Amino acid sequence: MQNKHMLMIPGPTPVPEAVLLAMAKHPIGHRSGDFSKVIGELTENLKWLHQTENDVLMLTVSGTGAMEAGIINFLSPGDRVLAADNGKFGQRWVKLSKAFGLNVDVISAEWGKPLNPDDFKEKLEADTEKTIKAVIMTHSETSTGVINDLKSISKIVKNHGEALLIVDAVTSLGATSVPVDDWGIDVVASGSQKGYMIPPGMGFVSVSKKAWKAYETAKIPRFYLDLGKYKKETDKNSSPYTTPVNLMYGLQVALRMMKEEGLESIFERHQRLTQGTRAAITAMGLPLFGADHCASPAVTAVAPTMDAEKVRSALRKKFDIAVAGGQDHLKGQIFRIGHLGFVCDRDMLTVIASLEATLLDLGYEGLNPGAGIAAAAKVFN
Repeated sequence: MQNKHMLMIPGPTPVPEAVLLAMAKHPIGHRSGDFSKVIGELTENLKWLHQTENDVLMLTVSGTGAMEAGIINFLSPGDRVLAADNGKFGQRWVKLSKAFGLNVDVISAEWGKPLNPDDFKEKLEADTEKTIKAVIMTHSETSTGVINDLKSISKIVKNHGEALLIVDAVTSLGATSVPVDDWGIDVVASGSQKGYMIPPGMGFVSVSKKAWKAYETAKIPRFYLDLGKYKKETDKNSSPYTTPVNLMYGLQVALRMMKEEGLESIFERHQRLTQGTRAAITAMGLPLFGADHCASPAVTAVAPTMDAEKVRSALRKKFDIAVAGGQDHLKGQIFRIGHLGFVCDRDMLTVIASLEATLLDLGYEGLNPGAGIAAAAKVFN
């Protein structure tokens, strides 16, 4: 049957019909008075989502583009930074930092394990000369289904006094609380195709006053991603370059939907989906990749005792449900079920039932048919 595809990966995520319909409208001039009102509304609601009074800027880039903007606007070649790596996207921070000539100290953890705040504390407390200019990390590590203890790490960075805290919140923002002002996060990068519930194509960067001060002396060359230009125009409800008008129509509707649901309800829903999914996977007899105490609210990684790609392929072929695979050395070792954004209990029950049927068909050893649905239903009821 056509048009029954179910997208259950951690990005792009499902898009609400109301958002799709909004995006189907004819575009208008991106410098018109009418569109200026759209930009003003979006800016206000983005600050609400980020729980901040800081600037939140909209870019026509992917999440990686937002990450790059988070480096090149606030640092200079040769600056010493701590970059955290416990998965594919932490690794990306390290590569970005090195690409722009930064002096990178890597804080690492095994993929599937969370970063240890004490590792940051040791490095930062030893830096009595205040040579560390930034701590750069990923909050929710999408590649492994692990969330890092950003709250604790932010306190440690704040005690250092000098270093900026630059965070990839691509799959945490809109899924769990990221109180930018309360935690003192200087730069937060995110992307539209995750918790924002719209297609790929936009990136967002929040910038603190402390980060703007660093911007004044940063020397990495920049042009299109010069955030000073975006701030100047955003303050006038405009933009320095052509905007993705129809994506922003969609974002307008998506943020209104999120405000109607409320932040606490959004976070509670994602937590419930995470708990239900993990309970189901465990009851079915499959190993989880990553411990409960550091489970990402956006994605659950599963480590079956058979080729994970075989499971993914069969699930797609039999039920037209897409789940994500493992990356790099985890390819074939894990598959990842997204529960981010426009996802509800019914969606997860559908995926769990379909996964049980798929594993039964594949002859998965140790499977407990029906146990997954029962465990999830207990959480969702």
